[in-house]
Amino acid sequence: MKGFQQVQQCMTDFVRDPDVSPGPAGIEPRRLAIYRDLFFNNIEGFLSNGFPVCRSLYAEDDWYALVRDFMRCHCCQSPYFLRIAEEFLSYLEDRRSAELDPVFLRELAHYEWVELALDIAEDELPPAVGVDDILRVALSVSPLAWSLAYQFPVHHLSVDFQPREPAAEPTYIVVYRNRLDEVRFLEINSVTARLLAIVAQSSGKVSSDVLAEIAGELNVEFSAVVTFGSEILRQLLDLDILLVN
Repeated sequence: MKGFQQVQQCMTDFVRDPDVSPGPAGIEPRRLAIYRDLFFNNIEGFLSNGFPVCRSLYAEDDWYALVRDFMRCHCCQSPYFLRIAEEFLSYLEDRRSAELDPVFLRELAHYEWVELALDIAEDELPPAVGVDDILRVALSVSPLAWSLAYQFPVHHLSVDFQPREPAAEPTYIVVYRNRLDEVRFLEINSVTARLLAIVAQSSGKVSSDVLAEIAGELNVEFSAVVTFGSEILRQLLDLDILLVN
């Protein structure tokens, strides 16, 4: 058994870093190359599909080098293929440091991962409920809606738009999956982000109480926020970002 484990470890080292590890002795190089390429192509393909904008920012050789570095340096904690994207995030956060990487790489990768995570999430939304008076109902944030804040405008990043410094103000985005199982995003402002946070922590408060809390934090009268706040709540409800309790 010890001999088999040694061969297995040798094969693993070769697949992860073929430039350093020669592979198990006695196996035809052509066969070793098949396994090497199979593993690399599967992982590279998954990362390219899961992080298409990140991929577009790199020349082919640089991207392949990044994927190889991920395989070589990161020890995955999950055996499931669908968790590779999450493992890639951990690698970027903990191990990756290269001058050629965009300064916003980690935030962009997180944003793209969120889209994937919501797409495969097993949560199901309850049937829609009609609401006549939005102020009299208690709302909750959908488990398929994630309110996020980034230093960079991640939803605008591309080959042609690559800022070198964070924006003056954070970018607030809700990424969500609706009842049609479509993953969408909505750019919001800091007040709406705070509104969602209060709803998430409200424990059954009706919407009028939530808006009253917002008014108190803004140091304005309730009447100053009720009309606009009601419209925002209605929009979030219609988008399946908020649910009726």
